[in-house]
Amino acid sequence: MIFKRISPPGELKNVVECYWIAENSNRLAVQEKIIPDGFIEIIFHYGDPYLIRLKNSWKEQSKSLFAGQITRHFYLQNTGVSGVIGIKLKPTAITHLYKISMDKFTDKVVDTSEIPEMNAVLIEQKLHLNTDHDEMVSVLNQHFRSVAQRYDHGIPDKAVEMIIEAKGMLSVNDLTSALYISERQLERMFKYYIGLSPKFYCRIIRFNHIFQFMKNENTTWADVVHHAGFYDQSHFIRNFKAFTGEEPGSYLFEKKNLANFFLKKE
Repeated sequence: MIFKRISPPGELKNVVECYWIAENSNRLAVQEKIIPDGFIEIIFHYGDPYLIRLKNSWKEQSKSLFAGQITRHFYLQNTGVSGVIGIKLKPTAITHLYKISMDKFTDKVVDTSEIPEMNAVLIEQKLHLNTDHDEMVSVLNQHFRSVAQRYDHGIPDKAVEMIIEAKGMLSVNDLTSALYISERQLERMFKYYIGLSPKFYCRIIRFNHIFQFMKNENTTWADVVHHAGFYDQSHFIRNFKAFTGEEPGSYLFEKKNLANFFLKKE
C-alpha cells in the first residue's frame, strides 16, 4: 500500500488540512480500521469501490463520499485494486462553504449526492480524466480556490484552533471564558459547525495526541498518561479502547495502515 500526504497551497490552509492518496495494486481483500481524528473528509475512489462496516453489517460504498465526524472506529475493506484520493478538510469547512449543519452527518459516510451544494459530480468527472497525483491535486486546488471566499473565519474556527493547540486539554469553561460566549452558545455552535459537543471534540484531539507521543521509541505508558493529561492509567485505557476497540498494549502503532497514516501524520 502506498500512502501519500500533500499539503494544500498557502491560500487554502484555512479550508484544507491536507490531501491524501492511497493506492494498492494487490487485489487481496484487507480490512482497515478507521479511528476518529477530529477532521471531515471528501473522498473519491478512482480504483475499485470499498466495503464499509459502520455498525454490524457490510455494504458497498459509492465512489464519491463525504465523511462527517466520527465518534467510534469502523472498518473498510477493498474489493479489488485501491486508488483513493481524499480531502481532509478543516472541521468547520463544510458549514462555512455550504451552510450545512454538521450534526446531520455525525457517524455517517454518505454519497456526495446527499450534499448537492457541493457539486461533487463536476470534481469527480475532472478527477477521472487523470491518474497523475499532481494533476488530481491541481483539480482539487482549483475547486477549493473557487469556493474559498465563502469561508468566514470566526469564533468556531478559533475554538477548534484553541483545542488543537492545547492538544485537547481544555475545559468548556476555558473555551467560554476565552471566547466570551455562554456554554449554551458554545454547545449550539459546535453542533452546527462540528457535529460534536466541545467536550467530546476535546476528547478526540487529546486521544489523537497519543499517536504523536508514540513516534518516540523511548516513550513509556506513564509518559503518555502524564503528557496527554489523563487522570491515571485506567482512565487512559478506557479512552483508548473507546476509540479503537483495543487495549493500548495490543495496538500495533508501527503497522502500515490507514489509521496510523492519518493519526501519526507521517
